[in-house]
Amino acid sequence: MLRRPKPTDSEADLLREQEKFLISGTQSAANVVRRPDKRRGEAGGEEGENEGRQKDVVTIDDLPDQLPPLTPAPPKKSRFKASRVTFEDEDAGEILDRHDTHVSAVLSRIVERDTSSTQISLPALTGMAFPKVLHRSETSSQVPLSSAGGKKSIFARQIAAQRLKEGKTPSHCAPKAAQTPEHREQNLRSENSMDTDQCGAAVDQITADSCPSLLSGQGLGGPDSSGETMRIHRENQVKLQAMSQSEILQEQRKLLSQLDPRLVDFVRSRKAQSIPSSASISKQPQGKSSKDNFPLENVSRESDSSATGAAVLFQKPQEVEMEGEEELPSQPPAAVTEEDLLLKPQKKWVHMDKLEPEKLEWMRDLPSPRRKGTKKAMQARFDFAGSLIPPTEDLPTHLGLHHHGEEPERAGYSLQELFLLSRSQLIQQRSLALSTLANILSKARSGEYLSVLQGSVVSTLLDAGLLFLLRFALDDGVEGVITAAVHALKALLVCPEDEECLDCTFSWFRGLASFPLLPSAHEEEEEEEEGLPECMKETAKEKEEKKSDHDVARQDVVKGLLKMKLLPRLRYILEVVRPSPRVVQNVLQILTRIARHSSSSATQVLDSPRLMEMLVSEFLPTSWTAPSSPLPQSVYGLPLASAMKLLRVLATSGRHACARLFNSLGVRERLPYLLSAAEPSELLLEPAEALRITTEAYRLWAVAAGYGQACKLFIDLYQGLAKAVQSVHRVLVPSDPLLHLQLQRVLALLSLLTQVTHTAGCHQELQAGMVSSQGEECPPPPPVSWGHVSGLQASLLGHLKGFVKSLDHAVQKDSSLAVIPAYLIYLEAYYHQLSRQNCFKPVETLQELEQLTAEVLLPLLSHHVVQGLIKNLKPSSVVCNVQSSHHVPETSPSLPGLACPGWRDHPGLVVPSSPFPLLTGLGLLLQTITGIHKGLSCKFTGLLLSEPVIGYLRSCSQAIPTMSHTRAWLLRHEHHLLYLLLRLAHRLVPIEPNVAKHASLYHQVALVLLPWLLPGSEYLGHELLSSIIFSKDFISEGHSGGPEAVELGELKLQEGTQHCSSPSLHTVGALLREACVQLPSIRGCFLTQLAHLEPLVLMSRDALLGRNPWISSHLLTELTGPTVPSDWPFLPLVSLYERTGVSNGGGLAVEELPQGALQAVTHCLQWLLLLEVWREEALKVILPVAKLARLSCVFLCSSDLFLERPVQKLTWGLFRLLTRQSRLDSLDLNVPPPGLASFQDLYFALLTQYEAVSFGDRLFGCWVLLPLQRTYSASMRLAVFGEHVGMLRSLGVTLEQLSIPIERFTSPPEDSLPLLRLYFRSLVTGTLKPRWCPLLYVVALSHINSFIFSQDAAAQEVEAARHSMLRKIYYLTDEVLRNHLLLFRLPQKHSEFGFDTYKQLPPIREKHLESILKGQDSSDDKGD
Repeated sequence: MLRRPKPTDSEADLLREQEKFLISGTQSAANVVRRPDKRRGEAGGEEGENEGRQKDVVTIDDLPDQLPPLTPAPPKKSRFKASRVTFEDEDAGEILDRHDTHVSAVLSRIVERDTSSTQISLPALTGMAFPKVLHRSETSSQVPLSSAGGKKSIFARQIAAQRLKEGKTPSHCAPKAAQTPEHREQNLRSENSMDTDQCGAAVDQITADSCPSLLSGQGLGGPDSSGETMRIHRENQVKLQAMSQSEILQEQRKLLSQLDPRLVDFVRSRKAQSIPSSASISKQPQGKSSKDNFPLENVSRESDSSATGAAVLFQKPQEVEMEGEEELPSQPPAAVTEEDLLLKPQKKWVHMDKLEPEKLEWMRDLPSPRRKGTKKAMQARFDFAGSLIPPTEDLPTHLGLHHHGEEPERAGYSLQELFLLSRSQLIQQRSLALSTLANILSKARSGEYLSVLQGSVVSTLLDAGLLFLLRFALDDGVEGVITAAVHALKALLVCPEDEECLDCTFSWFRGLASFPLLPSAHEEEEEEEEGLPECMKETAKEKEEKKSDHDVARQDVVKGLLKMKLLPRLRYILEVVRPSPRVVQNVLQILTRIARHSSSSATQVLDSPRLMEMLVSEFLPTSWTAPSSPLPQSVYGLPLASAMKLLRVLATSGRHACARLFNSLGVRERLPYLLSAAEPSELLLEPAEALRITTEAYRLWAVAAGYGQACKLFIDLYQGLAKAVQSVHRVLVPSDPLLHLQLQRVLALLSLLTQVTHTAGCHQELQAGMVSSQGEECPPPPPVSWGHVSGLQASLLGHLKGFVKSLDHAVQKDSSLAVIPAYLIYLEAYYHQLSRQNCFKPVETLQELEQLTAEVLLPLLSHHVVQGLIKNLKPSSVVCNVQSSHHVPETSPSLPGLACPGWRDHPGLVVPSSPFPLLTGLGLLLQTITGIHKGLSCKFTGLLLSEPVIGYLRSCSQAIPTMSHTRAWLLRHEHHLLYLLLRLAHRLVPIEPNVAKHASLYHQVALVLLPWLLPGSEYLGHELLSSIIFSKDFISEGHSGGPEAVELGELKLQEGTQHCSSPSLHTVGALLREACVQLPSIRGCFLTQLAHLEPLVLMSRDALLGRNPWISSHLLTELTGPTVPSDWPFLPLVSLYERTGVSNGGGLAVEELPQGALQAVTHCLQWLLLLEVWREEALKVILPVAKLARLSCVFLCSSDLFLERPVQKLTWGLFRLLTRQSRLDSLDLNVPPPGLASFQDLYFALLTQYEAVSFGDRLFGCWVLLPLQRTYSASMRLAVFGEHVGMLRSLGVTLEQLSIPIERFTSPPEDSLPLLRLYFRSLVTGTLKPRWCPLLYVVALSHINSFIFSQDAAAQEVEAARHSMLRKIYYLTDEVLRNHLLLFRLPQKHSEFGFDTYKQLPPIREKHLESILKGQDSSDDKGD
């Protein structure tokens, strides 16, 4: 008996059981039954016939049995299949078409195919051993080219030959009669086109073709649609042949005028497609130009336009302009002939016996590049190193710079070609394109293309989508492509010169602080949210999340990269790909640039998963082995200075980020491994890298100490730091090739000691504050106290003395000048904090300071090397050299930079010849020691009185610097020096007469410096306002006869004035005397107005005074503009207007002013009067129209503020000053004042306010009359005589009261016809009378008189108005007005009415009047 299979049976057991079953002949327990396939037409009754042979059937229940209705395309049939050797049922295409019709037919029912009755056929027997091969010669003999319809492919000619054998005419072949040479020539002569831009067309193609080229008849319902189409086509041919050329042209024009232009374009495109693209110019008949070949012209034009459009998608082509002669247009090269070929074609060569010139064009020698220059801009091409290739340069082809793109004769690649190659499928092409783009970006960022290219390469590439291209390339799976993409991204983001300059200024005063590299904020108008309440408006974060990657990257490159998930990809590259050392360095530099972007970007770098942990563990290890070569194959497991610098930049973003680095990421434990060694050479690293990483370690530690953190390390590593300090003189060997790196290490060490000293000086204050805080939040005292740092001062002071003496040695001079500023800054920190300690001993300290001054500071200041440096003050200044001669490298608004490339080649703050670091350190120390020992101030008088310093301050007082990222980081340091010089002057002016002589210069510099101060310098501005700007000592004119001099100077101007009801200029002296008395109150007023800056002032004070535990971040606030506005003297007036003034076009806003408003306005006007008289240069940055607009707030603040006596007096004085001849010439009311859309809007509000509350006030009237001068826009005069004509009754300002010459209102004559009509209407209706508004009455008379008697040619409408107005004047019943209008001569200030008149009309005018009146009489007679 057979047994059932078991799971343990092997394959041999199963086969053995199967053999037993077959031998036994037992019937199986289950039968496989074949079901009939109804799709093949099999009936169910056939089961009996096939019982003996069963088939396997597999069914799948998930798919339907019923096939979906499909309408497959008809199978293609081959005309040559019958003549080929085939095997039956072995056509794979038919098998697939029959069996594999739908996926459900395959998967729902899999049926074994029945092959029992299939016949196996052998190939057909022939007399040849192999099937016959079609030869080209046989095809040519079968059908001639003329019958084949011109140039056809072999396949097409074979079909034509087969049809000829069958006795059929090919549908695409023309009759013989249509192909005769005579007929073809006739057709060419009668060419005409539907294209109006071309002079000829291919009508011969229309008449020659035996079938229509556009219509096929498909879609007609009839049974013989194609025949009907051919019949219509033949009729058209007959008609065309019967017509003359002129008739064809006429019909063509008629058709073009009736047809839709889009339909015409469609016909052209179809006709162009029917002409072979390989048509050659050489095949045209003789005497015909290339313009006659309409189809080819169209096709080439379309292809050119499409190629241009594709290029525009990538970039706007960069262009290089070359001066020279214009070249003549080059002739097209002759076609390739058989004689030009080195190897002649032969008949026996298959498919190669016919010469095809158009396919051999690429084998032609390259045309030589242009020999002469051209004024036409040309597309820029670059070599693989990123260098621009001149169009005239003929480079050899073996360099690989020639290709078959546009302009094949020119070597190099354009930007759009590099973009295309960067997306190639070939790895080498992608890598080469990305590497070339990286080199181009590097050279563009360094400014090498500025003189030869139009436009910005960086901006063009960013607009073309470079950012997305590089981001896609970073996702490539090939390491070579990733390497090139990282290199290109680094070239785009990182400027090595910028980083070098920031590193050089790290040891300067507040050098560890920097501005975030954020693009300038552009406020977007949200019109759809204007009416929504605040709670429903979207937040800035929600708006940012809704933006696409493209929109974000267009505004901010770094933010766009972060949105595109750059950080996880960089982490993957470092962690998984583990690339070469160069790529690792590039990635670290990219991360550093991202961290400099903003505090939020730095936080994203810190929060990126596993990124920082991997960086610290791989590139800042606690143990490592010495590399086997100076250039190791891998830097994994070795300390890298770039990684340490990244941590330093991250720590700069905020104290919390710094704490995370030191506490969570283990940086605190890793620093001792790098800094505990006595010498950097003991670190088992290459010497240069050892110096770099120890320098960066000191800098990172200095940043942390700047927050009051990591000071416990100072105690632990004190011994090593003391050894490093003692070895300073020993390591700074002039012959050392690594001297520059040694200097940077020493400067970083001194910066660390300075910050630790500041932190230790705060220990006592924090200790006392923690005791007395009683639960209030107070920073904990640092672990380092004053006793830990006081011992280093003697050693460092000895070093300073040694370096001062080294200035005499030419070899050691440069290194000494580099380190002396850092020593001076350290001593300032030491003495500043010493004076705040309980252990401070005044007597001993004063003696010590006197010794320091005598032995160090005075010898240093008087040394000839330092004196030579001071002479470079003005050339090195950023403030004085706004228009610098050197080119500013390329920057993009979305990717700001510091523009430092080439900084060594031109004067500046950072170059070794700059005196700014030395003078800043010296000024800091002098500020501190003169505060402790005030008697030392007089010893430094020579510094302020030296000619270089005086000349530098004079240049600064007249400078108007611009603010941008490229200048702000340097301007901040120069502002520090200017402030320190002014602080020294503040101590010396009261006690030194020689210094007091220049007090007005120092005051001028303080006034211009205040609105220059950038974010982070608010404390300096507060100190300037509190000490210098409002100091009587610096306004020397106030106590040296200044007011009296003003009165005497203006007396001559008032001698001729007899009647003047307004205050004259001789009262300005009294106003100035009162203002000088009120200077302390004026200072209090302005400090109150700037009280909103108090938090920023306190933050700035903590940073500038070294209160490290209170500093929250070394990253300064975003650079949006100066801290104090340039029009700050108007601040009390503007703020009062914003609180209580009118809005929306006038009207009284409040009935009562806030308390103290009158006093604030009075102090503001006093200060403005003082500045206008004695410090006019300080206000030149404010436009005259802005001054007028700000002062207009006096009238708009309330209904009676301008009527108050002190306000009225001061405003009159300011009005007289603003309306002097020189000021009026510079006043341009067409320029919109800052903060306003236009001056006209403000003036309309003034008119409304005047009508409401003026009560005919003369001051307000003068203010309203000022903009009505003829020079300014007529819209303001139209508003007075149109909408506000009622105010003319109360505008009683006389010519004597107005300090503006009347000629500025009357000259030149008015040319606005609507305004002249308003003038005339106001005079005739009695709205404008001399006793109500004498000034405008004279103005209106003058303009009307000039208009009616003008002899200038004018338009018909103007002439008609002129005659009509003259006739109406003649017939006026008011004799006085009539005489005034007709007899007006000139304005006269002291006459009764303000003008002179003729006794009678001059003869010319009288004759003109008579001619007009006679013309009217004659027209009246004709009417009668």
